[in-house]
Amino acid sequence: MKQMLRMSCTALAIGFLTVAEPVTAEDDTLFSGPQVGEKLTPFTVHGVFDDEEGKEFDYVKQAAGKPICLIFVHEITRPSAQVLRAVTTYISRHPEKINGGVVFLGNDATELALKLKRARHALAKQTPTGISVDGQEGPGAYGLNRKATLTILIAEDNKVTANFALVQPSGQADVPRIAAEIVKIVGGKAPTLAELGVGRYVKNEPAAAMKETDLRSLIAPVIRKTATAKEVEAAAKKAESVFAANPAVGHRAGEAARRIIDSGKLGTYGIKQAQEYLKKWAKQFPAESETRSRDSKSE
Repeated sequence: MKQMLRMSCTALAIGFLTVAEPVTAEDDTLFSGPQVGEKLTPFTVHGVFDDEEGKEFDYVKQAAGKPICLIFVHEITRPSAQVLRAVTTYISRHPEKINGGVVFLGNDATELALKLKRARHALAKQTPTGISVDGQEGPGAYGLNRKATLTILIAEDNKVTANFALVQPSGQADVPRIAAEIVKIVGGKAPTLAELGVGRYVKNEPAAAMKETDLRSLIAPVIRKTATAKEVEAAAKKAESVFAANPAVGHRAGEAARRIIDSGKLGTYGIKQAQEYLKKWAKQFPAESETRSRDSKSE
């Protein structure tokens, strides 16, 4: 399995457990797994949970040409677990129309199985889950890319109809795109994010602010030390588009930026352009107490 995410001071400042490995400019065109129109080939996994534990399965053969959604997990992170859970939850509601299979990748199957059992509460329970017998690279014929965190394939008649190679999975950004492809197979109306457990509603907050957004997936590409100025700019603009649509997320970013600045370690976070954005967000999204103070003075 791809190296688990590293602990860092960045994680402590932002309030998340880990920060993902470097992502390059090629992320938007990353290829992983069979592409649309290509065929799925059989492969073997070992079951992980309950009666399936240790037994061999072939999800492709089991589907026998029936629509199927395969989720290859290169890396277990909070965002990837959220996307995984949302997609498998949706699939499990239509067992008569689409099969599902989750495939974890790793070189040490025994250690990986133990980790999955410890993390089972965070994983979907309805969809068959296995560990690839082909190690970290996965089935050789699939050409999976280790830069991806998740590779999600949707197929019918053993032919791929949709391919999602996700480096920085996002529940809000990726789940609707994946669900839209599943809707083409199962029919009906696409589920809302809240129905799939991605949205979270809090009393007395505006609807836009109630949607749960993964701040780490927005900020990590900005403050990554290996990022180029162009990559920082692109990542920052993407984050600011989310802040504009969801001010509550912007205020969380401002709070994280102030913690970094107040720690006296701003210079260790990314390149100069990234540090300028952190300073900008710290001022743009002040603490609620500061906002109330300014409002009272203007009255």
